Amino acid sequence: MKGPTVKGLATGFQLPDRAQTTEFWVVRHGESTWNVLGRYQGQADVPLSLEGRLQAAMLAERLTGLGFAAVYSSDLSRALSTAQIVSERLEGAPEVQLDPGLREIDVGVLSGKDTPQLRLEHPEYLEALRADPWATRRPGGESMEDLYARAGASFQQMRERHPGERVLVFTHGGVVRVAVGLALGGVPQNAWARLSVTNTSVTRILLMPGGGTLLGFNDSAHLEALNEATEADDVLGPNEDS
Repeated sequence: MKGPTVKGLATGFQLPDRAQTTEFWVVRHGESTWNVLGRYQGQADVPLSLEGRLQAAMLAERLTGLGFAAVYSSDLSRALSTAQIVSERLEGAPEVQLDPGLREIDVGVLSGKDTPQLRLEHPEYLEALRADPWATRRPGGESMEDLYARAGASFQQMRERHPGERVLVFTHGGVVRVAVGLALGGVPQNAWARLSVTNTSVTRILLMPGGGTLLGFNDSAHLEALNEATEADDVLGPNEDS
């Protein structure tokens, strides 16, 4: 999975030095039982639904035989179960390595609540979130800014361990957004609310010292035969309009 070093093009566009670049395939977990119910999950350890296991199996079929230098996962079961279903179909069936830094955003006291409960019990939080989705903390939990620092550190550690290699990461919707931000050198504040992340979708990025490149976002072509693949997650919550 080493790649050639390309110095540049006649146009002056500088391609990344692939020997110092790590290619990440970042996967959101399959649908969970709380995704079905429209509940905030955060770091609650919620299992995959039957639909979620089917989504993971369809992704596994798509990735069968591909090689990755390493496979990492959040230690929450919905991500780990997705990783295990897929990894056994990869070249060499690599062991899944756990990284708690890849956990979903901590939603604090919102865990287990649905949208009507949030609107009734935490209207001030929802208003603050609409105004500033980047820095607003979930009551008793984290903000996207906090998540970016935590998960971003995990990605940089993986990059340092795997220069010139391709790595598969199983995680959560909020962390997929972090990966996009790392690739682009940041995301405009209000764009966080507009990055829909489908269950078991694949987002591909390159990370290198001091920068990154977004190769593809929210690719869920393997789910075309399914009727539904939920995009609701813990960043804004299910069915929010902002």
